[in-house]
Amino acid sequence: MQGMMMNRPLSIIEILAYAAEVFPSGEVVSVRCEGDRHRQSYPETYARAAQLAHALTGLGIGHGDRVATLAWNGYRHLELYYGVSGMGAVCHTINPRLSAEQMLYIIGHAEDKLLFTDLTFVPLIEALKDHLPKNLRIVVMTDAAHMPDTSFDALCYEDLLAGQPMAFDWPDLDENTAAGLCYTSGTTGNPKGALYSHRSTVLHAMSVSLALRLSLAEGRRILPVVPLFHVNAWGLPYAAPLNGASLIFPGPALDGPSLFQLMDSERVFSAWGVPTVWLGLQGEIKAQGRNPEGFGEVVIGGSAAPRAMIEAFETSGVSVCHAWGMTEMSPVGTQGHLPAHLSDLPFKEQMDVKQLQGRRLFGVDLKITGEDGTRQPRDGTSVGELFVRGNTVVSGYFNNPEATEAAIDDEGWFGTGDIATITPEGFLSIQDRSKDLIKSGGEWISSIDIENIVMAHPGVASCAVIAIPHPKWDERPLLCVVPADKDAPPDKAELDALVLEHMASWQVPDAMELLDELPLTATGKVSKLTLRQTFADYVLPDAG
Repeated sequence: MQGMMMNRPLSIIEILAYAAEVFPSGEVVSVRCEGDRHRQSYPETYARAAQLAHALTGLGIGHGDRVATLAWNGYRHLELYYGVSGMGAVCHTINPRLSAEQMLYIIGHAEDKLLFTDLTFVPLIEALKDHLPKNLRIVVMTDAAHMPDTSFDALCYEDLLAGQPMAFDWPDLDENTAAGLCYTSGTTGNPKGALYSHRSTVLHAMSVSLALRLSLAEGRRILPVVPLFHVNAWGLPYAAPLNGASLIFPGPALDGPSLFQLMDSERVFSAWGVPTVWLGLQGEIKAQGRNPEGFGEVVIGGSAAPRAMIEAFETSGVSVCHAWGMTEMSPVGTQGHLPAHLSDLPFKEQMDVKQLQGRRLFGVDLKITGEDGTRQPRDGTSVGELFVRGNTVVSGYFNNPEATEAAIDDEGWFGTGDIATITPEGFLSIQDRSKDLIKSGGEWISSIDIENIVMAHPGVASCAVIAIPHPKWDERPLLCVVPADKDAPPDKAELDALVLEHMASWQVPDAMELLDELPLTATGKVSKLTLRQTFADYVLPDAG
């Protein structure tokens, strides 16, 4: 017997329609490339998304066509998120930090018909012009007064919208219709495309809303530093309007002082981004001697947050939510708000919990398997590769059967490549990426554990640990440190002593190298691949 309920397809545009009707005072505030700050409401955003859909139709964009974006976090990018997918096309966000080779690859692989670009990236497009598909049309996301001189026949975003109707007859789409396309950063091989559907995106927005309901409550002001051009800004373009929270977009200014000033003036409550961004903000907070006005929460993901960072926020009155996810998961998979029943724990024990990656979102299943593929118990100590499944997890990669076959196991679960443990209460602890673990004398050393300990030293601005080949032990750890004061770097003996307080002597790094900065990936994470290439010929002190 089946239930007798109406069956309406889940649709992304319904989120914005709902926000426009129910939360008309919700704001979209944007720092623009033109240099000013722009404001509009959710009703205005919905109307402009309709104008955009009319303009796209006039340009010949139809169902399933891929429309690319190369843009910062701002209101026009948000309009593309809704206008493109709402009319049945696919919004393909491109990470401008990718190499030219990778960018050209994904534009060709996606078979993009249009490319919308912010002013910042016009020179980048100019440099790629001779290698772009000949039929690719370019739209610059600005008004006529700020249109740049270019060698290609570019269209103006605001001219496209001007005079278009502010209502659109949004089609009733099958909820499994493709809506968004995001490529992995391609650290090994070509980038791989995650093709999201209307159904997966709406369900993800609902799951994020449920898990972070206090963060996203009506009237909250949210700063997505995590970019719209990668992993859907962790679902915030959908979850925030769904709940009536305002979006404060930082545009291209992501340095600590700029973020502090924006957050302070706009009274941002919750800010979302990767650890490297928050190092800059914490530096400015220290310089100012206070937090930005209204700042109460930070959501950290993308890579493991150092314990010292978490404790610095928490002791200043800013609650930390440590999250985890992947492009292939839409992307949020876990969230790390402290459960109510643990709120009375001593501070140190609370930090022990906050350092974990939290518990799964509704609709996301987790399992860890050993090297022989057997499931490992959720006892907090058994380690294995993390696999995931759910309605917001990819079943494969776009137009890439080889990568799909390698990613999905015999039970239909997606292999994340992360090494993890799960506690009896369901808390996930990412031990390392499988390729970043260090195998010394048959035993594993977690680079993340060492990094978290070393980051607590006041003389360390940032650090990373990589494996170096060793003739006797197979691999040994090398510690790469960016000192907080380059004229007074920390002594290795000090850092060794710090590590020894928490780890065994054989896990202490064999050597330390001082660097001016750590290389970053296109998504703002430390590039250990680049570090391994840099130190490919490095010889450890006792390995001669």
